[in-house]
Amino acid sequence: MESLGIDAGGTLIKVAYIENETIHYKMFQSNQFRDLKDWIDGNFASPNIALTGGRQSDLEDYLGLPVMKVEEFIATSVGVKQLLSINEVKPGKTFLAVNIGTGTSIHLIKNGETTRVGGTGVGGGTILGLAHLLTGIKDFDKMVALAKQGNRDLDLKVKDIYGKAVPPIDGNITASNFGNFFNIVNTQDYSDADILAALIGMVAEVIVVISNAMAVQHDCESIVYIGSTVHQNDYLKSVLREYKSLSGLEPLFIENGEYSGALGALKQLK
Repeated sequence: MESLGIDAGGTLIKVAYIENETIHYKMFQSNQFRDLKDWIDGNFASPNIALTGGRQSDLEDYLGLPVMKVEEFIATSVGVKQLLSINEVKPGKTFLAVNIGTGTSIHLIKNGETTRVGGTGVGGGTILGLAHLLTGIKDFDKMVALAKQGNRDLDLKVKDIYGKAVPPIDGNITASNFGNFFNIVNTQDYSDADILAALIGMVAEVIVVISNAMAVQHDCESIVYIGSTVHQNDYLKSVLREYKSLSGLEPLFIENGEYSGALGALKQLK
C-alpha cells in the first residue's frame, strides 16, 4: 500500500511520500485541496495516509478517505530527527528545533525527548501580510528575491544612536526596526526591495532573539531552523546567522526542513 504523510498548514500543504522505496516531497497552497485530491486520486490506487498540521481536520473531511491523524508537534519532532540523520547533521543531545511557518513554534529536543517551549505569531504569514500591505506584492518568492537586492537603511542601528561614541554592544545590531524612516525620508530614496529587506530582517530578528534566549536558558548545543519560510530564503538565513553572537550558537539548516511535519507523519505509518 502506498504511503503519504501530509502536513496541512495555514499557508502551505506539504506532502512526503514513498515511491520506489525512495522518499519524495511535494507542496501545494493551503487553498488547493482540490488539486491535492486530484493528485492523490491520479497517482495512488489505495493510499495509506497520515495527516498532521492545523488544518488536518478540514483536509480529512475534504479527502473523504481513511487517515491516521498525528499530533503536529510529534510529527515535527520525528521528522526533524529523521532529516538530521539523512543530512548527517549532528546538533548535539540538546538543541532547539525552530519551525518557521506561518507563525513560529519552538521545540526543545533533549536526549531524544521533545517539548514545545514556546513560539511567536511572527513568521512567514507576517512577511506575506505586511509585504502586501507595504508594497502590493503577493508572491512570496518575489518578496524574497527582491529583499536580496535591498538594504536596511530603514532600520535604526545602535551605532546611529551613539554617533561618534563607542556603543556598549555591537553597533550593527538593530535598535529599532523601520526606526530610521523619518531620518531618511526627505534625503534618501528607498525602494520596495529596501522595505522587504527591512521586513524580512525584522521577522528574522524577532525569531532569533527569542530562540537564542531559549537556547541559553535550556543549555542547548545548537539551534536547527526548519519550516517553509526558511526554504530558499537566503536573506532570512543570513540575518539568523548574523545574530550568532547573542548565544554563540551556529544556526543549522537542513535540506527539506520544510517537510519535517509531513515526513514525521509518514513515519508514523510504519
